[in-house]
Amino acid sequence: MKTNQNVENRETPEQAALSVTNIGGIEETSVSFQQGITVLSGRNATNRTSLLQGIMAALGSDRASLKADAEEGSAVLEFDDETYRQTLRRQNGTIVTDGEPYLEDPEIADLFAFLLESNEARRAVARGDELRDLIMRPVDTDAIKAEIRQLEQRKQRLDEQLGELDDREDRLPDLEAKRTRLADEIEELREELETAEEALESTNVDVETRREERSELETKLDELRDTRSELERTRDRIDTERESIEALEDEREEVEANVDELSTGEEADIGRLEAEIDALQDQKDGLNEEISQLQRTIQFNERLLENPGEFLAGNGGSAGGDGALTDQLLAEGDSETVTCWTCGSSVATDQIETTIEQLRTAHQERLEERSTINDDLDERRATLTEINENRTEYRQATRRLESIDDEIERRRDRIDELTSERESLTEEIDDLEDEIDDLESDGSEDILEQHREVNQLEFELERKERERDEVEDEIASVEDRLGEREGLEARREEVTEELTDLRTRIDRIEEDAVEAFNEHMDNLLETLGYDNLDRIWIDRTTRDVREGRRKVSKSSFDLKIVRSTDEGAAYEDAIEHLSESEREVTGLVFALAGYLVHDVYETVPFMLLDSLEAIDAERIAALVEYFESYAPYLVVALLEEDAEALAEEHDVVTEI
Repeated sequence: MKTNQNVENRETPEQAALSVTNIGGIEETSVSFQQGITVLSGRNATNRTSLLQGIMAALGSDRASLKADAEEGSAVLEFDDETYRQTLRRQNGTIVTDGEPYLEDPEIADLFAFLLESNEARRAVARGDELRDLIMRPVDTDAIKAEIRQLEQRKQRLDEQLGELDDREDRLPDLEAKRTRLADEIEELREELETAEEALESTNVDVETRREERSELETKLDELRDTRSELERTRDRIDTERESIEALEDEREEVEANVDELSTGEEADIGRLEAEIDALQDQKDGLNEEISQLQRTIQFNERLLENPGEFLAGNGGSAGGDGALTDQLLAEGDSETVTCWTCGSSVATDQIETTIEQLRTAHQERLEERSTINDDLDERRATLTEINENRTEYRQATRRLESIDDEIERRRDRIDELTSERESLTEEIDDLEDEIDDLESDGSEDILEQHREVNQLEFELERKERERDEVEDEIASVEDRLGEREGLEARREEVTEELTDLRTRIDRIEEDAVEAFNEHMDNLLETLGYDNLDRIWIDRTTRDVREGRRKVSKSSFDLKIVRSTDEGAAYEDAIEHLSESEREVTGLVFALAGYLVHDVYETVPFMLLDSLEAIDAERIAALVEYFESYAPYLVVALLEEDAEALAEEHDVVTEI
């Protein structure tokens, strides 16, 4: 967390120039700013807030208002040899914006950098709203959760591959032992074969008289040996096919169990959920429109209080440019009443303030209602996604079952073919043995038996050598796969680190926000010296809530306040019991915490402060100078008497 970042160490242009046309109560003006604090000093209705809106508009915010008698306005910011512009235009009863402002997305600036009276962070503290959701709004938690799911699947695949390597490695000692045993058996067979061949060679028979019989006999013996070899290979193929069928049947049991766990009767749920999502989205769209209209109405009435002359300008022309009348009406606006710009009647300022407060309450209710709808939408979309994933997995498992059944059937047919082939070879061997028996004659029994022994030994030796080659191939394959372990483990470690980072990212942001608020609140309370206000801090707690079909832990920010009596006894208090000055300071510090934890100063060069009248001048000066350490450009709108404490050391703008 960069709570101690001093902006003077960052590369930020030393000055900026702003031109504003037809925004708020400003018809046309240009102002230059230097890095550091700029004070907009003046009495009420001198367009200080309107100039702040002009800065907001040039930076990209859509919360600036168009002058009441204008169809189009603009704000242009010259900054770092670049020019940024946004125009405002009336269209079908609403204000639309266009151009190339400084920010593509102004949401985070509206929340934590543009701290006007209606700023949502300030108001949330004053009303005692849930603060965690506000501080986490710029964080795309859905994208983080989706990325976590993808990484979990990748880690699972790596774990399966590493588990397979472990199984292969466990088999390696058995394979090596088998290879050694086969090598010994092959050596013994070779020795036995050599002895048998020597015995056959030394046998003394009448070769000349037995040559023809012996030649035919040897041919039959060779044929018998080849047939027996073919029979052995056929038996091996039958065993292989049976082992494959057993493995396929085991896999089928696993797939069938998975299919049984998956739900397939959720078509009605899908239709219902899609209908509910559409209905909730329509409600949300309607609320968005209401919220926008309420915001515009609030801003309009705030400007009416601040600068009633802005709304009299359009009627002034029709009055023949009677300056005395306008001065009189403005004088009324500066006292306890404001003249209505439409009908000319006087309206008490407290009545307008009451109306503004009612509008703000309605605005907040709509925001809360929209937040509830957002939660409902998230829950239903998560449920729908889970159902669709279930259906996809069910279809894949069903197709795999069909594929396994086809494969099992094909291998059974192959076994039938091989069994027939084995029976045929067995019959052929029987026939050959009968023929060999017929060829045997007196004096030839020994040599025939020796031939049989040699043939059998040759056959057995060939089979053992083939088995040894298969074992060596399998050992080589295992050793090759084990060579992949290091790369797999490195990838798994990378994925695990990414998962840990993602899983803790939200927690870290929350912790940093709480730490930033508590640190700066402690510092400012000590600096500002409020009587009997010992401490204000945020306590981060967790609670279990439902998200789709699952229960998840969700954080909550609880604002804690401790006061002390005149006798020194401490007691816990509530936000609504704070003075207006204390509430405003708390709201500003909460906004500062969001500004720092989201590194807003890296993308938004301006921080704007307005409506600080509830705080006394000495504390305003201390507060503003504290904020200066964290914002490249800090622009503050103050009443003349409040600005005096800052005027000697910082730039002051009095004419707008």
